[in-house]
Amino acid sequence: MVQFFSPEEEGRIIASIREAERNTSGEIRVHLEDELKGDVLEVAARTFQRLRMHETEARNGVLIFIAPQQRKFAIIGDKGINEKVPEGFWDEERDLMLQHFKTGDFAGGVCAAILKAGEKLQAYFPYQSDDENELPDDISYS
Repeated sequence: MVQFFSPEEEGRIIASIREAERNTSGEIRVHLEDELKGDVLEVAARTFQRLRMHETEARNGVLIFIAPQQRKFAIIGDKGINEKVPEGFWDEERDLMLQHFKTGDFAGGVCAAILKAGEKLQAYFPYQSDDENELPDDISYS
């Protein structure tokens, strides 16, 4: 795996996940795929399962999946989210990421999308005082 984000950028992304998850019971993960083999949405969905993101209690996991070499990414939410949110719910985050990506600010785009997702998910999955962090906040790679 080629190092895409610097250690400082990884730290900013993880901090953004933690900040977003202070607003919502939703669980956000970022995954980087070294070599995308197939359709980005299909591979993202398989990665979602492999990372066991579908095992959260409220089925409210969100995966930001990035294949830097192929310049593709996807944002997918679990069943609990998809049953509650309107069509095109992730469009704003996608567009926000693209805006940053076009200027080469990849970490900034991911952080902005994470924070926006946390804000929007708060309406459907507010943070609860007994919330557990069900998924790791670190970035996964394959």
